[in-house]
Amino acid sequence: MIRKIIKIEEDKCNGCGVCAKACHEGAIEMIDGKAKLTREDYCDGLGDCLPECPTGAISFEEREAPAYDETAVLAAKQKKQEEQTVKSHTACPGMQTRQMSPAEPESSASHAPAVNSQLGQWPCQIKLAPVNAPYFDNAKLLIAADCTAYAYANIHTDFMKGKITLIGCPKLDSIDYSEKLTEIIRNNGIKSVTILRMEVPCCGGLEMAAKKALQDSGKFIPWQTVTISIDGKILDD
Repeated sequence: MIRKIIKIEEDKCNGCGVCAKACHEGAIEMIDGKAKLTREDYCDGLGDCLPECPTGAISFEEREAPAYDETAVLAAKQKKQEEQTVKSHTACPGMQTRQMSPAEPESSASHAPAVNSQLGQWPCQIKLAPVNAPYFDNAKLLIAADCTAYAYANIHTDFMKGKITLIGCPKLDSIDYSEKLTEIIRNNGIKSVTILRMEVPCCGGLEMAAKKALQDSGKFIPWQTVTISIDGKILDD
């Protein structure tokens, strides 16, 4: 049939990919750095991609083309959504979605007593903390994964109290924690080290960095690892 459909001039395309994102039907794909109309039957001829193109590489033309297949487009969208869901669940065990039902507090009092913060210093992020500071002298060091503070309700009283707390997430910070932790342990009078991590595999990077720092520091310091489950329970200590 003769109908209106988009035309992409390859020599004008700069490969930005904006048109592919703007095409809700999935008719455009990026191939070898250029936008291509790969499914003519997915193009509805409305041209949502036209105003998004920064180089003017897209225009309309009327020519022989397959009819717009809305049923196929909807099926393709559903398949893509399912694939993305599966991918997000399997790419990393630590990113698997899970819904919990937090237990109600035993006390029915409307105003529970306030819990005072036990954070002993600032900054507390590993990448921001100084290598030398007075508070490291004779300190019990807590090296905690970011998420432990949200998963374990009593972290302040059970782990942070009486300690200097350093937090981090190796999945979010593109740095090697072990180098800074080594310098902190080596150059200060650290008395003990507690590593507080989540049960997810990616959190093992924090534990490995802390253990490597203990080893590379050349000091013999008491240490332990405590693992917190996603639903806020201590798995081992």
